[in-house]
Amino acid sequence: MDDPGQLTEFGKILIIGVMGALLVLLTLLLGKIISPKNPNPAKLSTYECGEEAMGSSWIAFNPRFYVIALVFLLFDVEMIFIFPWATVFGRPELIAADPRWGWFTLAEMAVFIGILVIGLVYVWRKGDLEWIKSRTVLPRVNVNIPKSAYDKLNREPHRVREFEPLVAGSPKAAPPQSDGTEIKKPAFKPMFRKPGGISS
Repeated sequence: MDDPGQLTEFGKILIIGVMGALLVLLTLLLGKIISPKNPNPAKLSTYECGEEAMGSSWIAFNPRFYVIALVFLLFDVEMIFIFPWATVFGRPELIAADPRWGWFTLAEMAVFIGILVIGLVYVWRKGDLEWIKSRTVLPRVNVNIPKSAYDKLNREPHRVREFEPLVAGSPKAAPPQSDGTEIKKPAFKPMFRKPGGISS
């Protein structure tokens, strides 16, 4: 630390820090003095990124917000590492000392970014970056029914008959089947849920 050049460089950092703090304080002070003050319940309510705050804060938080925050932190930290790497290892003095130095640092940063890109591609392919996952996962149940029975059932043609409700007191006989047995109609009217939520 006897080199006065080092003290000069630290002095520049100190001046930048002091000037940054003064600018922030000056901006806050000007906002306090100049801004109009017309408080109302809407302005004093909690602001949640454009969402209207409802209920208690002690609720289950959607984990997808954490995934987006982690991805942001990942690449934010990556930029923090890349900036000093570019400023330090891009100096002409180091390249002039040994021409291989530039290729070594370039390969080192390529490995660093490559690991992050592999992680990003893995998460992307897994579908964790999608806000609403569009992939449907079919449930698998272990049953003893062979698959050929399902295939046979799916190949058979199915005839849909019109439903005729029974009138109380005078049961109406259904037309017999081809083998002579009588078709029994249900004693209730089935309720089908429509997409709009209205039953028929």
